[in-house]
Amino acid sequence: MVPGVVDRQYRPLRVSRHHRHPRKHPRFRPKLDAVGFGLLIPIFYAATGIQLDLRGLLEDTSALLRVPVFLLVLLVVRGVPAALYSRTLGARQAIATGFLQATSLPFIVASTEVGVALDLMSPTTAAALVSTGVLSVAIFPAAASTLMRPRRPAQHARDAQTTAVTPRYWRRT
Repeated sequence: MVPGVVDRQYRPLRVSRHHRHPRKHPRFRPKLDAVGFGLLIPIFYAATGIQLDLRGLLEDTSALLRVPVFLLVLLVVRGVPAALYSRTLGARQAIATGFLQATSLPFIVASTEVGVALDLMSPTTAAALVSTGVLSVAIFPAAASTLMRPRRPAQHARDAQTTAVTPRYWRRT
């Protein structure tokens, strides 16, 4: 399975190396991407999901308890860097950006597949990591969407009254 995964990852590079003239085939690359993203990648994820050791995950309490820990680590490692943008974006937008940055499934699925195939990772640990990725894709975008919704008009008015700075020449004396 590992050579197949690696081959799928590098196939576009090989094809683009052989087809240097996109003018001859202007729609070749979009069609190749459509086949890859529409057919090959979903088959890979379906095959990986079928191999997910869910029973082992549910039977092993320590592996099941690792899922929220992995989820927190994923949020810290990939989401906290968004705090650097809090001055530019504002706190709510920076937190929402952090949630969106922390979503991760493709890399987790591919790396656990390789780790299990090379006997570097147990199927139970791989199941915990993939479950973490699935939860991150399900929970984090919903949390980001909630944070990115516009506030209620009353909240905007209250914020505007407390934070508005009126220029001196607008004030009545």
